[in-house]
Amino acid sequence: MAQAGSPVRAWIGTVLFLFLAPGIVAGLIPGLISGWRWFDWGRAWLVVVIAWIAVTAGAAFLLHAFALFALQRGTPAPVAPTEMLVVTGAYRYVRNPMYIAVVSMILGQALLFGSWGLVIYAVIVLATVFAFVKGYEEPTLTETYGEQYLSYRRNVRGWWPRLTPWRE
Repeated sequence: MAQAGSPVRAWIGTVLFLFLAPGIVAGLIPGLISGWRWFDWGRAWLVVVIAWIAVTAGAAFLLHAFALFALQRGTPAPVAPTEMLVVTGAYRYVRNPMYIAVVSMILGQALLFGSWGLVIYAVIVLATVFAFVKGYEEPTLTETYGEQYLSYRRNVRGWWPRLTPWRE
């Protein structure tokens, strides 16, 4: 059996959390809302291209961000965090790449399925994660990592990426 903080346990926990949280929020629920019915955009094929870029880029950034947690021998789940603050990869540009990725995937699906319901759902998801970040995540990270997190927070915006990577 893998020990706490072991690489195997971190990867198992990270993959499990990936399916349980963003898998449901950005996969299952959008499917239930849209019925997986594709919208026929006709000659407006550029909308479909933009939609697929949003979904694919969101998925890529989400997987990248999740992998960074496993590499630090923890998970993105609040119950099994990393011992060190994750400030590498996409986190050098923006503090909340996972949430941005999830909303990007939902909005991309809103375009693919022509669903205003998914647009409304994306707004609800964004408001929910914003409240979670402000009410739980930021205070917890401040308490856990102290000045390191405060310095990171001063230098890296939460929702709008930097043009250049932040270096401690």
